[in-house]
Amino acid sequence: MAVELLIWATVTVAIAFDFANGFHDSANSIATIVATRVLKPVQAVALAAVGNFVGILLGTAVAKTIANDIVQPSAIGEHPVSIVLAALIGALAWDIITWYRGLPTSSSHALIGGLVGAGAMAAGFAAVKGDKVLDKVVIPMMTSPVIAFVFAFLFTALILQLGRRSTVHRMNFWFRKLQLASSFFYSVTHGTNDAQKTMGIITALLIANGMLAAGSGVPLWVMVAAHAAISLGTFFGGWRIVRTMASRITSLKPYQGFGAETGGGLVLVATAHLGMPVSTTHVITGSIMGVGATRRLSAVRWGVTRRIVGAWILTIPASALIGAAAYLVVAGAGVL
Repeated sequence: MAVELLIWATVTVAIAFDFANGFHDSANSIATIVATRVLKPVQAVALAAVGNFVGILLGTAVAKTIANDIVQPSAIGEHPVSIVLAALIGALAWDIITWYRGLPTSSSHALIGGLVGAGAMAAGFAAVKGDKVLDKVVIPMMTSPVIAFVFAFLFTALILQLGRRSTVHRMNFWFRKLQLASSFFYSVTHGTNDAQKTMGIITALLIANGMLAAGSGVPLWVMVAAHAAISLGTFFGGWRIVRTMASRITSLKPYQGFGAETGGGLVLVATAHLGMPVSTTHVITGSIMGVGATRRLSAVRWGVTRRIVGAWILTIPASALIGAAAYLVVAGAGVL
């Protein structure tokens, strides 16, 4: 009974992390639509929260990657609660640090880093699936914001070309309406990407403890709980990061907000289908820089961007170190 209570307590911490993920990453979904003044902040977070929940309909490929392709399932099976709990502590700690600093880093990569650090400390580096982490995490981490930058740049340049005979007032009128759809679309893709990380780690924990059969898919209640938590977190929002994303990278017009959200959303749909746990934060930041660069390169505040990219690079190693330290504390306390 004590073991079962400990497992459910860890599941509760995982759901709390999903709430924190939504709170930390609310800027991903709403920064552009707030920056263009299409919606007021409260309206924007309400729209994003609904979109995050609708993301439940787009599959579980990313969850399977987290459950099976980061740390050997056998290692998690030997130290199930302590590894998962330490991974969550590592991710939560890094999220709090970067939220306080107003930096739009990746909660997804923080969780992966925490899992790598805790798994390596528990069972050695051989327990970490380095090739999978490289192929499905590290390479997409580096390429996805670049792809989003290029895609959003080209998409926005096409909009400008097609609308070159139109007045600014007319462009803004139509794209203020279109941005409602693009913002909702991006929120859906944000939900389906980020909620799946928690779904994956909970599923791995339940399988390791024999509460689910090996190879089982994500239970429906886990999907609903994860998406509900991230939606609520998004609704309550992390405004420090919203300010960075909405105004400090570049200034945006409605057509640019539409370009950033649509371009970024399409990148996330593709990576979710491939089971790649990319950062929605990285993607929307790359998209915002891409649309800003259509005016001129100097329109992007590259000093702010360098600070953001520096935090991106630190996310996995920093959360891994915290996760490893947390494992020593948790395991030292006698947790399974």
